[in-house]
Amino acid sequence: MWSVKSARSVAASKAAVRQLSSSASKGTSDLSKPAAARGFVGSSMGSGGVRTATLALEDGSRFTAMSFGHEESVAGEVVFNTAMVGYPEALTDPSYRGQILVSTYPLVGNYGVPDKGVVDEFGLPKHFESDQIHAGGFLVSDYSHHFSNWESGRSLSSWLREEKVPGLYGIDTRLLTKKIREHGSMKGKIEFEPAYKPPGHSEIEFVDVNARNLIQEVSCTDRIVYGAGNPVKLLALDCGIKNNIIRNLVRRGVELHRVPHDFPFAEHVHEFDGLFLSNGPGDPIMATEAVANLRKVLESGFDKPIFGICMGNQLTALAAGAETYKMSFGNRGVNQPVLNLRTGQCFITPQNHGYAIRTETLSEDWEPLFVNRNDGTNEGIMHKTKPYFTAQFHPEAKGGPTDTEFLFDDFVNMVRDGKSSVGAVFDARKVPDTRVEAKKVLLLGSGGLSIGQAGEFDYSGNQAIKSLKEEGIETVLMNPNIASVQTNLEGANQADTVYFLPVTMDFVEEVIAREKPDGLILSMGGQTALNVGVELYEKGILSKYDVKVMGTSVESIIATEDRGIFSDKLNEINEKLAPSFAVNSIDDAVVAAHKVGFPCMIRSAFALGGLGSGICKDEAHLREMARKAFSTSPQILVEKSMLGWKEVEYEVVRDAADNCITVCNMENFDPLGIHTGDSIVVAPSQTLSNHDYQMLRDTAIKTVKHLGIIGECNIQYALDPHSDDYAIIEVNPRLSRSSALASKATGYPLAFVAAKLSLGIQLPDITNQVTKRTTACFEPSLDYVVTKIPRWDMTKFDLVSRKIGSAMKSVGEVMGIGRSWEESLQKAMRMVDPSIEGFQPHKHMYLPPSSEAELIEELEQPSDVRPYAIAHAMMDRGWSVDRVNQHTAIDTWFLHKLQRLCQLDQLMTEAGSLDRLNSTLLLQAKKSGFSDRQIAERINSEELLVRDRRKMFGIVPVVKQIDTVAGEAPAATNYLYTTYNGDESDVSFDDHGTMVLGSGVYRIGSSVEFDWCSVSAIRTLRKLGKKSVMVNYNPETVSTDFDECDKLYFEELSLERVLDIYELEGCEQAIVSVGGQLPNNIALQMHNYGTQIAGTSPLMIDSAEDRDKFSSVCDKFDIDQPSWSRLTTPEDAFDFADKVGYPVLVRPSYVLSGAAMSVAYNAAELSKNLQRAGEVSRDHPVVLTAFIENAREIDVDAVARDGEVIAHAISEHVENAGVHSGDAHLMLPPQTLSEEVLEKCRETTRRIAKAFNITGPFNQQLIASPDGSVKIIEANIRASRSFPFSSKTVGADFIEIATTAMVGAGEPDWLASKDLGLGGKGATPTTYVGTKVPQFSFKRLAGADPKLGVEMASTGEVACYGKDVHEAFLKSTLSTLAYTLPERKNILVSIQDRLQEDFKPSLRNLVEAGYTIFATEKTARFCEANDIPVTELHWEESGQVPCLDTFVQEGEVDQVWMFSNNESLRTETNYKVRRLAIDYGTQLVTNAQVAAMLSECYLKIEKGELNMEPLTLKEYYEAEAQARGL
Repeated sequence: MWSVKSARSVAASKAAVRQLSSSASKGTSDLSKPAAARGFVGSSMGSGGVRTATLALEDGSRFTAMSFGHEESVAGEVVFNTAMVGYPEALTDPSYRGQILVSTYPLVGNYGVPDKGVVDEFGLPKHFESDQIHAGGFLVSDYSHHFSNWESGRSLSSWLREEKVPGLYGIDTRLLTKKIREHGSMKGKIEFEPAYKPPGHSEIEFVDVNARNLIQEVSCTDRIVYGAGNPVKLLALDCGIKNNIIRNLVRRGVELHRVPHDFPFAEHVHEFDGLFLSNGPGDPIMATEAVANLRKVLESGFDKPIFGICMGNQLTALAAGAETYKMSFGNRGVNQPVLNLRTGQCFITPQNHGYAIRTETLSEDWEPLFVNRNDGTNEGIMHKTKPYFTAQFHPEAKGGPTDTEFLFDDFVNMVRDGKSSVGAVFDARKVPDTRVEAKKVLLLGSGGLSIGQAGEFDYSGNQAIKSLKEEGIETVLMNPNIASVQTNLEGANQADTVYFLPVTMDFVEEVIAREKPDGLILSMGGQTALNVGVELYEKGILSKYDVKVMGTSVESIIATEDRGIFSDKLNEINEKLAPSFAVNSIDDAVVAAHKVGFPCMIRSAFALGGLGSGICKDEAHLREMARKAFSTSPQILVEKSMLGWKEVEYEVVRDAADNCITVCNMENFDPLGIHTGDSIVVAPSQTLSNHDYQMLRDTAIKTVKHLGIIGECNIQYALDPHSDDYAIIEVNPRLSRSSALASKATGYPLAFVAAKLSLGIQLPDITNQVTKRTTACFEPSLDYVVTKIPRWDMTKFDLVSRKIGSAMKSVGEVMGIGRSWEESLQKAMRMVDPSIEGFQPHKHMYLPPSSEAELIEELEQPSDVRPYAIAHAMMDRGWSVDRVNQHTAIDTWFLHKLQRLCQLDQLMTEAGSLDRLNSTLLLQAKKSGFSDRQIAERINSEELLVRDRRKMFGIVPVVKQIDTVAGEAPAATNYLYTTYNGDESDVSFDDHGTMVLGSGVYRIGSSVEFDWCSVSAIRTLRKLGKKSVMVNYNPETVSTDFDECDKLYFEELSLERVLDIYELEGCEQAIVSVGGQLPNNIALQMHNYGTQIAGTSPLMIDSAEDRDKFSSVCDKFDIDQPSWSRLTTPEDAFDFADKVGYPVLVRPSYVLSGAAMSVAYNAAELSKNLQRAGEVSRDHPVVLTAFIENAREIDVDAVARDGEVIAHAISEHVENAGVHSGDAHLMLPPQTLSEEVLEKCRETTRRIAKAFNITGPFNQQLIASPDGSVKIIEANIRASRSFPFSSKTVGADFIEIATTAMVGAGEPDWLASKDLGLGGKGATPTTYVGTKVPQFSFKRLAGADPKLGVEMASTGEVACYGKDVHEAFLKSTLSTLAYTLPERKNILVSIQDRLQEDFKPSLRNLVEAGYTIFATEKTARFCEANDIPVTELHWEESGQVPCLDTFVQEGEVDQVWMFSNNESLRTETNYKVRRLAIDYGTQLVTNAQVAAMLSECYLKIEKGELNMEPLTLKEYYEAEAQARGL
């Protein structure tokens, strides 16, 4: 860490700050210089002395930046390179001679620089393209002073100083790139102000480097021979030849004679077998000797092969009589798509040139061979009859992809084989017609959201449907996920037909038979769709109906999913994977484990999210894990553990013509051993060199091609941090969670493109959806960094293990975007939960260990709180980076960045007050991702005071675009993020649109249903002709799809960021009621700050969220509610409970999904529950209410305008009260409620709308007591999770109604015809029933008790429809895939005493339906007493047989029905049985009312009375309309 004496050293880089410092000094207090910081960290942290310099451009622009290289002024041509790796290779490329190079990727220096002394077998520097740096200077945004890579031996900074090359950082390189793009390559100079100017000192002047003969400066001066004695002798004209060109030729058996640029080679070329013309810098016209010699060769009738690269291409054209021209800014990067005009193949190529050929000036003997697929410029020419050809790009790469390295093979083979023309090598052929004949396609969705298979498939499916519709394909969708956008019935980009049915083989076959599709798409529906597709294929159903699987074939799917076949496939191409064995039994697994050694890893075949995988430490552990894995999978892979290796991923796209690209590479923060869905993931990779990056990229493309994948897939690697050894972990032959992340991280719409590829459309023919002018056959360049962090909800589950490993446990994820890693990381940490401020210990979430041994264990064993343990170790205990690395194996590059955050934290804490916080430190804190609230905590201030202070200093964020091309090409993209690491916004702020706040991260209680609401809102605004500004940060959502809204900010939903965007955009108003709880939580603060909130007043929202205020309002307006009391002291709580009687309900304020809500059955439970409620509701009151048993719960979704209800729908729970509404089974219309109860529900709804003067959506939970009264439990003045279900069931978009009302546009034209008012018939269909059923993920949460209560536990939901409730209920239940119709008809029943009598009819239903009942001791006695046939199973501890545990473990029972609560006698044993059922894949039912409904369904099936007809929802609508005479 270095010290500074003035706050001006970095603040000078921001004009606004300079001006503020100047003006502030004239006032009564100098705010810019309160007190100098003792040290300084951030994105401008020096390593030694600190010196600023200025970049000056010929247009008058000047940029002040920090030096990290040689400190001497230099002038040159300023150009940019869009590569994200490869700076050592680029800087030593002679083609950059005299140029000041700008890196568009902002983080540079991460992997350091290899040692210069390492040479290859030819004596050439192994890691560099020449023996020196040729670039005149290097400009970057953020320089990394710590480097980490196994090959690096020094920092980039030390190398630049050694080579006497200036380097500057702290520049807005995107601004600079856009300037060059718009004005062309510019003259520039780096100016260092000398400490002393002697008499006669003159400033450095601008220079035109292209007026110099740059080739002469870089060419050798004598002949050099490589590969002496090799059979093929070539003459190489050195115009600045790169080392890797020499390597590529000599390794192919060439004796290469390298000669100077002015060597008279025309006199000697006939002595050789061929001629090679190298790359080089500058204007080709300057190479007069070379052109003259080459012209002589061409005119001599030379009949041996000639191959030119880059400058060699241009020299060939000039020698042949053509013209060249200077491009505006050239092509410099590693992702340029080049089309071979003879074969139609498209390649991704590295390039570095500023001049090009005018192809129209070529003589008739020559023709273009390659063309740039983006800008149409020439990329190579060929002679029509002679063996001469060229490439403008760099097939030798270094850096960049090696896709065209085969050109060296072609050239050398031409020499060896005596080919007389290029046409003999590049056979002209017609581009294959790969288009698939399909008019109708069936797309399978993934079903309800679960851990490992969540909202990413709603996004992917929605993209796919848009893509298919754009091609005129009739699209049939099968997906029971009621809350997803893709299952909408209306809209131009929606499926033509939607089936809400289980995605199982039987139902899919029925739909195929009914719809007769030409094709089937499996890749958009996660593992669910893949597994069903394999089953359809193996059972012959696809061939029976002549249905073609679109895109990746089933054979290829099986090759990736079957671990044995996958291993064989990789061995066929000599690719690496960890030593492993595919086994089909536990005993075979044990044998395999002893071969690979313990600890070992097991992985299940055909599994999602690492289900059934894990590290096994010994044989006993292996047997236990394998038994559980085999309960849900037919095969497991036993492989060698590679714990501690890096994990890296690539997203790969391939078309049917074999064009193949990688779209995104990602590096896991956590080492191997944690499922990538549970790891912090960074894109692009930060510690991979060009060698590492391209090695894995090449492997990915080779593997994907060999597997025959068409479309998109994900490949995961283990990479040794100490070498370039690697192993392929797995390939997912479908869209995945990583695919959605990659799409949002890069802006490349993977699912959209993959859907087109499934139709046989080729990559070069697909347009980049962001730029609208370039092709989709390219690899995105990022000029920012993204960090993904998972969201876990472990605290919602009793007894759950908080450890994370190879089996995924997270329920959602967030993605932070920044121009420094610290900025993106801290954004992402806050996105996970509002209570998280950033990188710090967070003692309210993480209890620091009392001993060092405990801390070491927490660091070594990954968990959902390990980031906070790292923060504690660094901040509170002062642990070094190396010590943390020792116990976590997290790369030191990341840990050094975290340490810098700790240092910044300390500096702010030492400042102690707002007045002592200088502008420099504040700016660096913001550049490093600290929030205003975070800063305020450290200086004992308040968030809004810090906000005002930084705005006074001129420290405000700028807005940058995500455009897929790092600013290289103009893009009218609306995909935006904010950053403090920049000086200019990319966009104007003239729309003044309506802001819509999204739902943020998926969590239990706030999931895809709120994304549906957000999308409906922004689509409604578009219908109304209003501009929309969407704010959300969830990469799995449709609302963060760039084409859904007018402006998309991928940003935090914090008060700070929302106000920033609102002020920048000058928004007309903000909608807070469609994104769930997060927007509601900041609505009042937004209102107090002057934001115009659309719809219901935030004061009323606060009155509903605050339990105390809400209950008071209900009392005031005579709205019946259970007895209640605000908690003031624990004693008052116990007194209230004694007064009303146990059980009582504890209800915190401002929480989602019933967080910390609980039922207390006695004083001990009440004491524990009160403590937890206080922790989650620290700033708001906790209320106690009487809990009413044996009551029926009711959900009401409604929309009001000015306090009057204009639409509503009432749903009834199957379960009695006590189960959270999100975990309940809902029936619409209600099935057991009387008209009197329904009328009381409607009256309560009317009073709530009036009491809170609601305009917009709202939801109520009501309770129908046994005495006939209807009481309100709560009201949410926002959309609820049931809004999609209500809307789709009654056929009216409630959010469209609400949005129209909130923005003052009245009501939709169609609303009156729907008759949805409180007295309307439209809210209660009469000819069909919809049921919504929860989706649980207990199997993934080791140890969690799978019982339900008032705090929500489900991760998703499904809904289906039927002509009666039993049809709808059973379809919905089967749609969760957690239930199937019992094959053995064996059910284990354990019923609490007080429920037995009421459940007797259900037991009789089972017997009549032909089921065998097994029961625990007391339940068996009850059955025997009532003449119900039963077989008793004994508790394990009794030692008697048959044993209950054994029956469950061995799959002897189909389902376990266990109804118990805290009053049950065998609490621990009951838990164990529930957990056994989950762990061994046995279906579990824990609610008596649900079990009763199932028993009725089973009996109806037995009697042939249950018709499971596969109808669409539209068909149900039509039948209802006909019945109502509409």
